Amino acid sequence: MQQETYEIATMSRREVDLAIDWAANEGWNPGIHDAECFHAADPDGFLIGLLNDEPVATVSAVRYDDSFGFIGLYIVRPEYRGRGYGSRILGAATARLAGCNIGLDGVVGQQEHYRGLGFRLAYRNVRYEGWGPGGASADSGECVGLTTLPFDRVEAYDRAFFPAPRSRFLERWIAQPDARALGVLREGRLAGYGVRRKCLAGHKIGPLFADTPALAQTLLAGLREGLAEAEPFYLDVPEVNRAALGLAERHGMRIVFETARMYTGADPALSLDRLYGVTTFELG
Repeated sequence: MQQETYEIATMSRREVDLAIDWAANEGWNPGIHDAECFHAADPDGFLIGLLNDEPVATVSAVRYDDSFGFIGLYIVRPEYRGRGYGSRILGAATARLAGCNIGLDGVVGQQEHYRGLGFRLAYRNVRYEGWGPGGASADSGECVGLTTLPFDRVEAYDRAFFPAPRSRFLERWIAQPDARALGVLREGRLAGYGVRRKCLAGHKIGPLFADTPALAQTLLAGLREGLAEAEPFYLDVPEVNRAALGLAERHGMRIVFETARMYTGADPALSLDRLYGVTTFELG
């Protein structure tokens, strides 16, 4: 009988595609260009568990800077669950982010496990599903193409909503193919932005950041433009932002999923009252 050899290694770029495929099998509906954008954030931040050289587990441990990292894509192939492979690769992920406040979005079934590892609940994120382009909105005409603006303006605005700089990721995220990225200006200043990306089923909108509920409405209307009537779209809303919940409900969206945003350290000082849509559950 062959002796088991379990090794944890850094993923190649191609192996990140495998992790995205597994995410699709879990029903997480990844974006069709997620692998490229994710890998750019931290090329050494994706780990794979190999049992006798066969992939059985994945996790991402993206280190944005020396103070903050984020864990996602934690998946063990179903036939190998309950044998410790997941715990070991998750331990390697947290070790890689030693010294950081670590964030994650935990699915309901794993939240107790994460608490045992020192993660604390900050708030729930709720996934809403909607359909089609919605009614015509004159407000959406106020939007501008986000990539027509200097990137440093987008990057500076983003800092109010994320615990660390994420330039390498953000540059690719807003310019990925098959996406719609919009900003809205007030007195020449960026006052909100959002991105819609194509997924295996429909589209996801994230992030959605705006200075006021009215500007969030403007951006969401603009991001819905061009969708087919029967095409779904998704928005992941922090439950602590009541205006964001109201926005989703006014657009006729329904709750289909939830996660818990958790951290090992103190909750970062983010502008949650202006955060209407999370960028991605996998990378924050």
